[in-house]
Amino acid sequence: MSKKKIVHPYIPNSVPEIKAEMLEVIGAKDIEELYEDIPEELRFRDEMNLPEPFPSEYDLSRHVEQILSKNQTCQENISFLGGDCWQHYVPAICDEINQRSEFLTAYAGEPYEDHGRFQTLFEYASMMGELLEMDVVNVPTYDWGQAASTSIRMAARITGRTEILISKTISPDRLSIIKNYCKPVVTIKQVEYDPSTGKLDLDDLKSKISAKTAGIYFENPSYLGCIEDQGQIISDIAHSHGALSLVGTDPISLGVLVPPSNYGADIVCGDIQSLGMHMQFGGGLAGFIATRDEERFVTEYPSRLFGITTTAVEGEHGFGDVTYDRTSFHDRIEGKEFIGTAAALWGITAGVYLALVGPHGIQELGQLILQKSQYAMKKLSELQGIRIPFNQSSHFKEFVLDLSETGKEVNKINKFLLEKNIFGGKDISDEFPELGNCAVYCITEIHTKDDIDSLVQALDECLNEGGDRQ
Repeated sequence: MSKKKIVHPYIPNSVPEIKAEMLEVIGAKDIEELYEDIPEELRFRDEMNLPEPFPSEYDLSRHVEQILSKNQTCQENISFLGGDCWQHYVPAICDEINQRSEFLTAYAGEPYEDHGRFQTLFEYASMMGELLEMDVVNVPTYDWGQAASTSIRMAARITGRTEILISKTISPDRLSIIKNYCKPVVTIKQVEYDPSTGKLDLDDLKSKISAKTAGIYFENPSYLGCIEDQGQIISDIAHSHGALSLVGTDPISLGVLVPPSNYGADIVCGDIQSLGMHMQFGGGLAGFIATRDEERFVTEYPSRLFGITTTAVEGEHGFGDVTYDRTSFHDRIEGKEFIGTAAALWGITAGVYLALVGPHGIQELGQLILQKSQYAMKKLSELQGIRIPFNQSSHFKEFVLDLSETGKEVNKINKFLLEKNIFGGKDISDEFPELGNCAVYCITEIHTKDDIDSLVQALDECLNEGGDRQ
């Protein structure tokens, strides 16, 4: 007996009569004709292993809610998870503004139909420029990974070279994105880090840089939380070989750290998730790119840049695209890179956050994070079997805990902590096997002294409990 096919209530084009009419209009005999360019070996001809559909909206809603109820959030748990997505306090006004219909639904409007969005993105770019001490900031792209990848490709186009040196302390996920995004145009080579400090190994850098090098990419603070105080030296090495200095940074750190532009960075990139964005299960991300206002940099941006100019009406100003012809919106074939949907809504959100916090607020915030993270490192290092690698370096927000001497694996420790309503640090044992049994812990302004003390107490209980220590 043949199985009856369901006409899905949420997909109008699944109705056979509508499909037939659409195919007739475009002159195709069947759906297969639209996919004839796809090689047979790439096609999936079997039935997909999917559960039965829910035609009823109520049944579907109930099913999804049951799935979502399995999640454990940072509202019920204390989170110390690090690794490029951090729990910061999000002021209520950030959510209030980014949910306004003129921003939330303004996917691809233009000035004549989209009043306000261009100005808000210009204001965001201006405040980011002040924070970074750079002149030009783009409309946010997907995440730090794409921002870093685009920065690297920009450097390759500017210098006419095809090799990039990257510090090994980079996030493995981000490195994977970079390699995928840049191949086969750019070759990626990694530079070792000092095992005692976590900083870039200058001797290894000097041995690997060459006339092929388009730029050196490093992050400050690094994925492992270390502050790189050799920035000027690294930039000088790059510039002496005709290469560019590319720096990835967490903008919230710039309330207490010197902006990369002050130690020779030519291109700065990073993620604005820390500026007013919820973690969104790891998806509330948006990358930025910043440079000086020089033609050789500006013309290589593939993403949109918004500027301000006078209008025909005296005293009135307008906001619009700068050198639009360099984008793939203008020229799909010859564009620098293809840029599609951007995370512009998060740029507006970050603009609200920066305007609310202000210059003094961002400084106080940075100092608070520094103080709390130093307290956490001190208390945790006092526990038997716990060691903090790279203790010769300063840290911001994140730091590595080496749990090798405890006799317990990170995942077992994190399981114990979860029973105490605590999300432990991100397990990096597989990402950085040379460091041993390690996790990246994160402390932000949301953590109270009691939160940190609860973590210390729970870890102490875990390490001293009997039974299996494997």
